[in-house]
Amino acid sequence: MTTAVKLPPPPPPPPSNRRLHLPQTLTLHWASSPPPKYPHFPTQATSDHHSNSLATTTKTNPPPGFHDATLLALLRQRKTDEAWLIYSQSSSLPSPTCLSRLVCQLSYQNTRQGLERAQSIVRRLRHERQLHRLDANSLGLLAVAAAKAGHTPYAASVIKSMLKSGYLPHVKAWSAVVSRLAAAGDDGPSEAVNLFASVVRRIRRFADPKVVADSAPDTAAYNAVLNACANIGDTKQFLQLFDEMPEWGCEPDVLTYNVMLKLCARVERKDLLVFVLERILEEKIPLCMTTFHSLVAAYVGFGDLETAENMVQAMRVGRQDLCRILRDFDLETPTRDKSGVLEKLLPNSVNPSDYEPPLLPKIYAPDSRIYTTLMKGYMKEGRVSDTVRMLEAMRHQEDSASRPDHVSYTTVVSALVKVGSMDRARQVLAEMTRIGVRANRITYNILLKGYCHQLQIEKAKDLIREMVDDAGIEPDVVSYNTLIDGCILVDDSAGALNYFNEMRARGIAPTKISYTTLMKAFALSGQPKLANKVFDEMLQDPRVKVDLVAWNMLVEGYCRLGLIEEAKKIVERMKENGFYPNVATYGSLANGIAVARKPGEALLLWNEIKERCGDKKGGDVANSSSAVIPLTPDEGLLDTLADICVRAAFFRKALEIVACMEENGIPPNKTKYTRIYVEMHSRMFTSKHASKARQDRRVERKRAAEAFKFWLGLPNSYYGSEWRLEPVDGDGDGDEYASDSS
Repeated sequence: MTTAVKLPPPPPPPPSNRRLHLPQTLTLHWASSPPPKYPHFPTQATSDHHSNSLATTTKTNPPPGFHDATLLALLRQRKTDEAWLIYSQSSSLPSPTCLSRLVCQLSYQNTRQGLERAQSIVRRLRHERQLHRLDANSLGLLAVAAAKAGHTPYAASVIKSMLKSGYLPHVKAWSAVVSRLAAAGDDGPSEAVNLFASVVRRIRRFADPKVVADSAPDTAAYNAVLNACANIGDTKQFLQLFDEMPEWGCEPDVLTYNVMLKLCARVERKDLLVFVLERILEEKIPLCMTTFHSLVAAYVGFGDLETAENMVQAMRVGRQDLCRILRDFDLETPTRDKSGVLEKLLPNSVNPSDYEPPLLPKIYAPDSRIYTTLMKGYMKEGRVSDTVRMLEAMRHQEDSASRPDHVSYTTVVSALVKVGSMDRARQVLAEMTRIGVRANRITYNILLKGYCHQLQIEKAKDLIREMVDDAGIEPDVVSYNTLIDGCILVDDSAGALNYFNEMRARGIAPTKISYTTLMKAFALSGQPKLANKVFDEMLQDPRVKVDLVAWNMLVEGYCRLGLIEEAKKIVERMKENGFYPNVATYGSLANGIAVARKPGEALLLWNEIKERCGDKKGGDVANSSSAVIPLTPDEGLLDTLADICVRAAFFRKALEIVACMEENGIPPNKTKYTRIYVEMHSRMFTSKHASKARQDRRVERKRAAEAFKFWLGLPNSYYGSEWRLEPVDGDGDGDEYASDSS
């Protein structure tokens, strides 16, 4: 068992626009017999004459131990690049000490190149079944560096492999990965909870706590996993972890309760927000401004701007009875959950009338972040004038901490862009430059999105050039995703592909949005095979997790051309990969069936949808499985299917579909269906020369047609009205029509 040494404080993270291509998931298991010898690494160029002379010397026959001694000397002098050059030109592996220290120092550099080099060492050791040469500290630092560079899946795989192979990572290493997972999308928060549980289970196996002291969870680790629980709204898991903290000597701090505020907001318990603040005060935990930011943000998120405004005003005038003010304004009846989990976390919320709310220990004046959060609330509700007025008021604040910063100005830019006032938004950007408030990449990306949504692609391109040349800000993946989407809006799939390739040429890793947006470009331009190629590349990218949106985009590409069989094959692949079609999937299939004019496919599709909707009226769903995921259809899907069935004279199925629409509160378009019936089926069953056998076969179909006419309100056999569709002899104006039901 190898334990980790204490990790040094990491240096600042690298620029966010630098991306890496990650190798496959790391594994620390090795076989007994070594594989073929690993090939030489390419030599890295350097301008250091001393390094070149050392490298030249090592190419000749060096004395035993020369590489290790030289490497160790360079590493002790922190000459990491020179040490890497010696390592990369050697055909033999250095000692475990040198390898571990080299990986540590490369990871510690926190640069794209340093991380790539550290990963290449791990790949080489994995290939030669020599990963046991690295110690826990080097692998832990590699995980931290990968997590900070945004490569969370790789970082998580390092920690998992360490656990599998008997290593215990330092708490600062594994908690950093848990923290990144907690803030990630998709299944990141759930994976964070699972990783935390895996580490704690391993630690519990040791009877002597001193042996695992460096790996045991601390308050920061618990805050990270509690944040994951808050992000997914898992109150029970939150309570369980919160109750475990004393077992490890961890005391909740103000950040713990700030995360609890997020949990209350996520599970829509606005009534509990004030009691989190009161709990902090009762526990005598030092308050920080982040708590007030979180409170204002929570009320804004609930759309309760009145309470948020009153809270900010109370802070402005120096009120310390903020808890009472919030209690008085939150007059909603609490919606307690049956389990009472949140009440266990906040026992002070059970009988609040039994005690006076505590006072703040001192006056806390609102800062620019609090004002900006309130501005975002105004922007969310479309109150642009209030957003601008708030900015003006902040400019005249005496306290410098309350004056607008780049976030405040960016919020105003965003509000103006949202209502299409691009000229005013550019004026705000110009003012930022004039007064010395530096705009950041987010500011430019918001403006970029505004131009693209207004189809002003040339202005968007000019803004990108201004962003790079004048502001010195490099575009990131969000910038390119916006440009790709802008190209789609002007039907320029070639331009979308050019921006995608330019992004990768700059070393910026595509995200899930990048892939699906490019797929959308090819799907809308009638190039489903190219969309399929992008999808295949997305599947092979370990940094991206394919979701239902990507599958649906692939289905959409084929359906737009009426290629139903190809689309159905994609849907089968979806199901094999654990994805159930949703309303968007079925909507694309229905539109494709309409394009392909294959009404028989519509019947098969409707039967599947009916089963998913839980409609047990039809006999063809009697054997439906209870494991089928329920589906709530929308108006577009049902209207398209009904349209197909009416045109194909499948009246019984059309009636089933309109009944489903009415059950789901969707008003069917009777006017449209009446028009289709009159235009296409007015001469049905009027032939007087059909054989008796053929007429008998028409009986059931005719009965369905009469029922459909009855639903439409047209004259039908049920109430015996005569409805003429042909001019009656002698009626010169042609207004009367012969009956089709006689």
